[in-house]
Amino acid sequence: MILSAALVATALLPLALSHPLEKRQNALPSVNSPTDESVLQLALYLENLERSLYTGGFENFTDAEYTAEGFPPGFRENVGVIAAHEVVHAQTISNILSNAGFTPVPPCTYRFPYNDPTSFVGLANMITSVGIGAYLGGGSLLTDDPALLTAASSILTVESRHDSYLRAGIGASPFPTSFDTALTAVFAYNLAQMFIDQCPQQLPITILPKLTFIAPAPPPNLQPPTPAGTILRFTFDPSTFFVDLDPNAPLYIGLLNMVTNVTFVETTSCGDGCVDAPVPEGAAGVAFAVLSTFNGGLNGNQLSEFGTLAGPAEVVLS
Repeated sequence: MILSAALVATALLPLALSHPLEKRQNALPSVNSPTDESVLQLALYLENLERSLYTGGFENFTDAEYTAEGFPPGFRENVGVIAAHEVVHAQTISNILSNAGFTPVPPCTYRFPYNDPTSFVGLANMITSVGIGAYLGGGSLLTDDPALLTAASSILTVESRHDSYLRAGIGASPFPTSFDTALTAVFAYNLAQMFIDQCPQQLPITILPKLTFIAPAPPPNLQPPTPAGTILRFTFDPSTFFVDLDPNAPLYIGLLNMVTNVTFVETTSCGDGCVDAPVPEGAAGVAFAVLSTFNGGLNGNQLSEFGTLAGPAEVVLS
C-alpha cells in the first residue's frame, strides 16, 4: 500500500502548530557529531514511516467504518491529528539536519498489511512501539547538545501518548508495562524493513537475517495477556546467517522486554528453519525476539553487534 501524506497534512497540520515552524528556526538545536546525525537520520526514517502509516489510517477509512468496529466517536479524526503530528516531527528533524548542513534521508514508499480499522490500529501499535524503542535507545547517544536530547525526548513522550490512545481504542491496556523497551539502531532499522517497498536512499545500517514470528496471534484487543509458558513459534532461513552453524548446536531466543532486559530461553526445533520457545515469566507488552547461540550474558547492544543470528521479530504479548 503506497500512501501520500499530502491530504491529511493540508487538512490537519494547523491543528498541531500554534506558530509557523519557520519562525522557530533560530531555536533549532545543533548537530555536533556523526553520532548525532545518525540518531536523527534514523529518527527521520521512522517518522516518515509513521507519517505514511497514520495518513493511511485517516484517508482509507470513514468515520462510519471506525464506529462499526467499536471505536469511539472522533477516533478517525484523532488518527488524522496523529498523522499531522508525524508530519511536524519529520519536518522538524529535517530542519535540524538541514540547518546543520546534512541532507535529510528522503521518505520511502511503504506497504502496510492492514485491511480494516482494527488491523490498522494493531499495526500502528507495533510500528509506534518500534519508534518509541528507537528514541529510548538513541537518547543516550545524544550527549553533545542538551537541547537536542530535549527535542528528541519531547517527541518520544508524544509518541507514547499516541500509542496509549490507540491501545485504549481497541480495548487494550493503554499502559501494559512499567517500562518501555529500548532498541538499538540496528534492531529498530531492521524492524522497519518489513514495511519498506522501495527507498531512494537507505541508511548505512546492517540488515540482519530475518526472523519471522508465526504464532500465536494476539486477540484484537490484546486481552487477556499472553501467559508465561505460551509457546511462540518463529521461522528463519539458516542459509542467510552470517556465520556457519553446527546444525546440532542449541539455539536460544533472546527476548528484549522493558528497558533493556534480555531473557534467554532455549528453543525446540519444529522443523528446518523453525523453532518454538516459551514466553518467559514476567514478559508483557511489546517484546522483541532475536535468535542466538548465546544463552545469556549479553545485553541488547551486544546482541545487535554480534550475538544475533536472525531478528529481531516483534511479539505483542499484551
